[in-house]
Amino acid sequence: MPRVWVSIGSNIERERHVRAAVEALRARFGDLILSPVYETPAEGFDGDPFYNLVAGFDTDLLPATLHAELRAIEDANGRRRDAGKFSARTLDIDVLTYGDQCDATGGKLLPRDEITRYAFVLKPLADVAGDERHPVLGRTYAELWADFDGAGHDALRVVPLGL
Repeated sequence: MPRVWVSIGSNIERERHVRAAVEALRARFGDLILSPVYETPAEGFDGDPFYNLVAGFDTDLLPATLHAELRAIEDANGRRRDAGKFSARTLDIDVLTYGDQCDATGGKLLPRDEITRYAFVLKPLADVAGDERHPVLGRTYAELWADFDGAGHDALRVVPLGL
């Protein structure tokens, strides 16, 4: 069964929606590996700060089915799909990696390029999977974080939610 890493983010009723996402993922996939929750500024648009974290779990679901289930969790938490890509959201759950898969099976290119582009994705992933290697780059997430110089690096603030 492959290990899956997903990013979770919210900037509308952040604590409520992050907690709801974690509860839904636990109910569906069992034990989770959770990073710390970080508060980060909105990126790409003017908006309220986000709560972001990474969760890991093992699943035998095919990527397309997994994407559909995550989308259903977003929808159950009031996610609107009519707003622009860079906009406020109740909940955003994205598959970052699916084992060591490197293709677009399931409609999304894996691993997601957001891993190396955004501090709010890479830092929590490095926290929980620092020794794992990026399936394309071959470098560990800890190494990638140590060399990260992108925006948001200094803006991460841990929020103790006790998930």
